[in-house]
Amino acid sequence: MKAISYARYGGPEVLEYGEVPDPRVGPDSVLVQVRAAGVNPVDWQCREGRLDALLTPVFPVVPGWDVAGVVVRPGAAVTEFGAGDEVIGYCREDFLSRGTFAEYVAAPVRALARKPRTVSFEEAAGLPLTGLTALQVLTRSLQVKRGETVLVHAAAGGVGSIAVQLARHLGARVLGTASAHHHAYVRGLGGEPVAYGEGLAERVRGLAPEGVDAVFDTVGGETLKVSANLLAPEGRLTSIADPEAVAYGGRYAFVRPDPRDLGHLTDLVEQGVVSVHVSRTYPLERTADAQRESQEGRTRGKIVVTVGPDRR
Repeated sequence: MKAISYARYGGPEVLEYGEVPDPRVGPDSVLVQVRAAGVNPVDWQCREGRLDALLTPVFPVVPGWDVAGVVVRPGAAVTEFGAGDEVIGYCREDFLSRGTFAEYVAAPVRALARKPRTVSFEEAAGLPLTGLTALQVLTRSLQVKRGETVLVHAAAGGVGSIAVQLARHLGARVLGTASAHHHAYVRGLGGEPVAYGEGLAERVRGLAPEGVDAVFDTVGGETLKVSANLLAPEGRLTSIADPEAVAYGGRYAFVRPDPRDLGHLTDLVEQGVVSVHVSRTYPLERTADAQRESQEGRTRGKIVVTVGPDRR
């Protein structure tokens, strides 16, 4: 099959488009024909070796964790899905090797849910990692409640935009940091936009004089430090970008595959509660360009790689 792979850590130039062996389908997996794969910052971070202490690479690595596609063949023990089913998945394993930037992926059943019927494969491919991250942080780590005020950083980005929508669905007031040209987009999601940069703390305090009840940090560094000082007395802080959140009395969160959570997100998409904005798509052979754009960090919503029908 055709796929993107890399045989060593490095920049986008290490990504190669070409033939790789077809994936083997284990008893608890299904073979999925990939129609689209979401691009996430973690993809290029893995490619550069930044997660080497956490995830062992088995070179050559096929990158990518998000997928939307069609089941070709279920594994011997699988009863949840059959051939022809349209699915989405967050296909992360505890090592790097068998990713989704490929014509096919052997996806564990624990990583899959049915695809939302109301959206395209491209939109669906942008949901798994971002949606699971937002849902798990808001409901389990931050435990956001109706009537609370939540500060979401990078509110126009992939995770941030879903977090704004979910927090509003939970009944919270949402303040979302974003560049000025993204403010109308954040308002459209249901958030109150706040400009980045110097004076951020003052702008947030102007909107929430008593402090915010919860902070969803997707940036880390100085933003994390500022955020800790904006919390109300019983406020909670969670970061998905910086483990130093613990030093400020907060939590560091790493998303995990969960088919029930993913199924819940599918329901919310079909109900019109959550939408995925796809800013740009790239064909599979241009995955390196997609990762370059992702690494620039100015994307509104999601970048998605598209994969054509079976070409073998």
